[in-house]
Amino acid sequence: MTVRTTVESTPVTIPDVQAKHDIREVAIDRVGVKDVTYPIRLRERQGGEQTTVASVNMYVALPHTQKGTHMSRFLEVLNDHTGQPVTPDRIPHITRAIGKRLEAEEAHFEARFPYFISKHAPVTGQTGLMNYEVTFECTANSHEDFILSVSAPATSLCPCSKEISQYGAHNQRCRIEAKVRFKGELWIEDLVELLEQAASHPVYAVLKRPDEKYVTEKAYENPKFVEDIVRDLALALDEDDRITWYSINSENYESIHSHNAYAQLTRDKKNR
Repeated sequence: MTVRTTVESTPVTIPDVQAKHDIREVAIDRVGVKDVTYPIRLRERQGGEQTTVASVNMYVALPHTQKGTHMSRFLEVLNDHTGQPVTPDRIPHITRAIGKRLEAEEAHFEARFPYFISKHAPVTGQTGLMNYEVTFECTANSHEDFILSVSAPATSLCPCSKEISQYGAHNQRCRIEAKVRFKGELWIEDLVELLEQAASHPVYAVLKRPDEKYVTEKAYENPKFVEDIVRDLALALDEDDRITWYSINSENYESIHSHNAYAQLTRDKKNR
């Protein structure tokens, strides 16, 4: 004979510790998850898409009365918004969703990732993929603030070295970065072109000997101090009506010094 017994289960209430009142009453500017490795799909200027891997940070402002935030909810929001290609205009929606899901007055979203652009060598046309460092940053509270950051490697050739040397001039790699606020549509490719045009000459992934000769001579004909790079970039950004604010810098990795050269400037075009 088989005897069956029925045990009635009692619902278990799991305490929500994070939602408890904190007696210290100290507000926190940003609390959340950092360095989440996540794949994202991006629209390209020419109409295609590319998939890359981003390091994502998501934060909210925590009021002084609340003990903690709910970390898992950040990932829930991120998973809800990965069905479509990521574009700058969608980032504020994701940031708003973070604030709503965590019942926060202010939310932050950051995604850092490599972005790849196919470039052709200037003489032979050899094709290679160049990677650029890109960051999407957004803050959502009573309004939305979005910043696009792009950095590009380039070549800089020293005007002083060229002027005082009997032959040759020292040149080096440099890293040029622009953080911009803008209106309308601005592609990553647009900003990369402005960065590279500010240098002595762009760099390439693949160069044959005719290309090396061309790049070397063009850089020699276009010497620039680190100051020249940021000033020329500033003038180019001033002429672009889409850009309303920018913070730019260049770091030249000196080839004959034990230190690097650096220049930075920030401008709000609305106040000029």
